[in-house]
Amino acid sequence: MRRQDLEAMDFEELWLLHEELTKILAERITAEKRELEKRLAQLNRPDQLTEVESGAAETETGQPPRRKYPKVVPKYYNPLQPTETWSGRGKQPRWLVTALQSGHTLEEFRIRENGEPSARNAGGREHP
Repeated sequence: MRRQDLEAMDFEELWLLHEELTKILAERITAEKRELEKRLAQLNRPDQLTEVESGAAETETGQPPRRKYPKVVPKYYNPLQPTETWSGRGKQPRWLVTALQSGHTLEEFRIRENGEPSARNAGGREHP
């Protein structure tokens, strides 16, 4: 439709045309929105599977979740509290730092390969 045709139309005709266009545009917008939502759902589907498989969601910063590391067996124990252990990785626990500062060696706290504490504990006494 040319501009001259629109200018030649009276108010009623223009208003009806306006309503028709509004209706058509609303239908097309709704259809386009449905199509975009469908495509978005398809794009999100693989992400949801990997999140479920990995057991963790992406962090709030948008970075992928950290990979899972295998459980590390403890190598050292606290003779005063045998349930307190340290794997030898990361920061040394307070009980170990205190004992090392008081003159003990790291070997005194080592857990033997069979999982039992070493025969000699940090105090030099036999461990029961």
